[in-house]
Amino acid sequence: MADIPIDIPMRGMNYIRDTLSDDDQGPNTGPPMPRAERERIVIRTSIIGIITNVTLAALKGIIGLLSNSVAITADAINNLTDALSSIVTIVGTKLAGMEPDKKHPLGYGRIEYLSTLIISAIILGAGVSAIIDSIEKIIEPEVAEYSTITLVIIGAAVFVKIILGTYYKKVGKKVNSGALIASGKDALYDALLSASVFLSAIIFIIWNISLEAYVGILIGAFVVKSGIEIMKDTLDDLLGKRADRELVDSIKETICKEPEVTGAYDLVLHSYGPDRFIGSVHVEVPSHLNAMEIDRLERKISDSVLANHGIMMAAVGIYTKDDKDEELLVDVTKIVMSHEGVVQIHGFNLDRENNILSLDIVMDFAMKERQTEFCKIMDELAEAFPEYKLHVVMDADL
Repeated sequence: MADIPIDIPMRGMNYIRDTLSDDDQGPNTGPPMPRAERERIVIRTSIIGIITNVTLAALKGIIGLLSNSVAITADAINNLTDALSSIVTIVGTKLAGMEPDKKHPLGYGRIEYLSTLIISAIILGAGVSAIIDSIEKIIEPEVAEYSTITLVIIGAAVFVKIILGTYYKKVGKKVNSGALIASGKDALYDALLSASVFLSAIIFIIWNISLEAYVGILIGAFVVKSGIEIMKDTLDDLLGKRADRELVDSIKETICKEPEVTGAYDLVLHSYGPDRFIGSVHVEVPSHLNAMEIDRLERKISDSVLANHGIMMAAVGIYTKDDKDEELLVDVTKIVMSHEGVVQIHGFNLDRENNILSLDIVMDFAMKERQTEFCKIMDELAEAFPEYKLHVVMDADL
């Protein structure tokens, strides 16, 4: 990656975002909203969640103790962990919003991934605790006592959690906050589990059958499952997952609007937090362009991607296209694309002076024996074009 003054592009991104109207900003492919505005929305939403969950936890905790219900008590603890998750979200968002500095020139955006991991750990802990408490109740059962007010509070909690979960997910998607989306999923799970507590209470009142402890285990199992899923998604972000296809296609479309560009390939987006990317790409251009024209084109592409998507291009590489090589390209393409698992070829170039034939072959990740198939392609190309030295790269399917 080239040496770049990261603090300048970050400010530049915010400037460009501020000049765009809401209609100009698509949900996935346009520039993300200004950092301060995003932080304000995440914190406001989290505070609403804290107030709601603390209130529900207090009410459920009281009726759980009064009714001797392990399921309601487990549900109350779950609400309390939701409130704690919202606090972690606020802290993580504030830390992630710190300006880049000498020690961390690419900013602190990835802290949001860590905060989501902490949330998943809290959810896991709550689920395991609920399962343990419920098993103890199965071994040493205690009869629960339900009142009308108990049923009213549990029933109301179901609707509150549905509203809160939907709100969390809607705002989380709007500002691309993994922590809020995770909290939204958890809240909707809570609504389902509170409904199961309500149903078990009705069954006990009508038929005098106690399902308390078993419902508590069910709640714990659902909560553990949710925590594992959230943790897995966040680890994918930390490890580096495939960029959103809609975003990738949109960036390539922007690049290919430049008249000189005949193709865009090898687009790599390095994530430094939600909506914070630094990218690189190869573009195919006519071979007659000189260094000055290529330099201007690279700058135009970088400016266009920044303006339209809020992403800084750290590097724009060049593939040259020579119309005189069209017939050879057709022959090479026919051989390469006849093999299973080949997604695309690009970067085709013929160095006539040194008799070097160059190209990149994109192989599908689903192929179990990619290297073996690639070697077969190389053998066929060497046999078909013995007059050329082959410089062929097996490219990643990005």
